[in-house]
Amino acid sequence: MSTTVDTSAASATEPSPGAGALQKGALGPVQVLFLIVTGAAPLAAMVFNVPVTVLGAGYAAPAAFLIATVVLTIFSVGYIEMSRRVSSIGGFYTFITRGLGAIPGLGSGILIGLCYIIFAAGVLGAFGYFASTAIESWTGFGMSGWIYSFIALAIMSTFAFFDIELTAKVLGVALIGEILVLSILAVAVVSSGGGPDGIVLDSLNPTALFDNSSAVQVFGAAAVGIALFGAFWSWVGFEMAPNYAEESRDPKRIAKVATYGSVIGLGLFYMLMSVIFVSAWGKVGAAEGVAAQFAGESDSAWYPIAESFAGGWLVTMFQFLMITSSFACAMAFFNTGARYIFSLSREGLLPAAFAKTNPKHQSPANASMAVTVIVAVWIAAFTISYPSTLDSLVKLATWTPLLGVLGILGVQALCCLAIMRYFLTEAKDGFHWWKTFLAPLLGFGGQVGAMWLLVANRGGLGGAADAGFIKVFPWVALATFVIGMAYAVYLRSTAPTRYAHIGAFEADDPPIEEALHGVRAHAA
Repeated sequence: MSTTVDTSAASATEPSPGAGALQKGALGPVQVLFLIVTGAAPLAAMVFNVPVTVLGAGYAAPAAFLIATVVLTIFSVGYIEMSRRVSSIGGFYTFITRGLGAIPGLGSGILIGLCYIIFAAGVLGAFGYFASTAIESWTGFGMSGWIYSFIALAIMSTFAFFDIELTAKVLGVALIGEILVLSILAVAVVSSGGGPDGIVLDSLNPTALFDNSSAVQVFGAAAVGIALFGAFWSWVGFEMAPNYAEESRDPKRIAKVATYGSVIGLGLFYMLMSVIFVSAWGKVGAAEGVAAQFAGESDSAWYPIAESFAGGWLVTMFQFLMITSSFACAMAFFNTGARYIFSLSREGLLPAAFAKTNPKHQSPANASMAVTVIVAVWIAAFTISYPSTLDSLVKLATWTPLLGVLGILGVQALCCLAIMRYFLTEAKDGFHWWKTFLAPLLGFGGQVGAMWLLVANRGGLGGAADAGFIKVFPWVALATFVIGMAYAVYLRSTAPTRYAHIGAFEADDPPIEEALHGVRAHAA
């Protein structure tokens, strides 16, 4: 990018007064991949999300992971092409702004920021549950799950204060342990030939998602929308690479490696482990094991098969790593939520104080503190309504992601349209019939279909159809998006300079003083 720019362009991209900059060049491709994959948290995804997926689809849960892998891989094709043209900490928000305009762009930015923040709250609920049950089983000391959630939030806030490279190292250590433990169980189940039905490979057949016998026998029906929710929830965070653009050494190259690596690698791993779960329990047994977990009869439907196929020592490893995995997952969402707040604040769309960084560590410290407050309020609200430790899992950690996943799917669908329009109008030289048109179009259809199934089947989540949150969360997602768009319309008429800042900042833009220096030099 040329350092010689006109003054209007400089004005349009000028950050909020007093805004800071994040730490340049702190992250390489491996570190970004650690941040993304640990955001998806393989162990937490499997231990928590496979039972939810089984709740919707019975033994056909692996088929839901197969569908999600295909949809998200196709989505990634256009997403990566867009990230090669636009490197921004704003991610989806910036992409949608560039492709569809500032009004839907800001609506998506507000919605996606909320989603990542409440994801952190939901995963902290899972952390509280697994920490409470594990520590009590080890020591006999019982403490409510919500207390552990708040302790973890305090530790997380401290990590966020320091530099991002430290966070990446912490997450990377947790990731290696998670993959090792799951792999040990997989080898044990396969070498034993599986459970009562052997290795259940027909669990990968997508047609089995609808009204299969095990789901009907145990749960009364199959809810494919809930199954897809559990599957798509397992990937949330794979799209984070552009959010770390400013802190990456080569953001355009890293985005491609990290996105494809996480989406396809996680997809294959999730399909394998969900097949292992179903095979270890058996077709009907898998649904029965999940029903027992949601009834509070076992801490996790994974623990009995770990003990049966490998021994009690593996259960202990599962318990310990579920604590570290859920913590790592929550921290990844926490970091991304803070970066959305930082991005919106730097562009003058949220209070300027949130755009200031720590002078020493160059971390978005103020934005991180804002996330801490929002997460604390969210957890407190759920705890007041549902105070038991089991509620931390089946209410806070299960209901909260429904809103977040719906929001993510909606924003990803908009992003598909934005990619298509951007390359048809603003970047015609980069247009490609598959990468920037057909793949985003197919991705859009897949996301919208998953959204419809999730909303239509949401009442099948553990008999929660009458709960107020289950009834209203689709409207909360829609209202958040509409409020963001209304704010953009307001800025357009009352603060055109701030309106021009929406989605304007890129990671490889020169600092404003450097840009102005170029203007003066050119004029001379």
